[in-house]
Amino acid sequence: MTRKIKLIWDFRGPTSAKTAEHHEIHLKEYIAIEKLPLKITGFEIQGEMQAIAFMVVTDENMIQVRDALKPHRGELYTI
Repeated sequence: MTRKIKLIWDFRGPTSAKTAEHHEIHLKEYIAIEKLPLKITGFEIQGEMQAIAFMVVTDENMIQVRDALKPHRGELYTI
């Protein structure tokens, strides 16, 4: 089974929710442009002043995406 990694971009401040929501659009565009076999993206509001955008990648795509998009952090993705 292929390991999945959740790459995360953190946003803080009063506009963090809108920024994270908008960043997800760019993540989806990147997937389409690069023709990557990835389907899981999203954003989560974690508080009034904090939100994240994320993309779930496989080991095989992780380095390409990490180097191109510079996520702030990553964690193993489990359902």
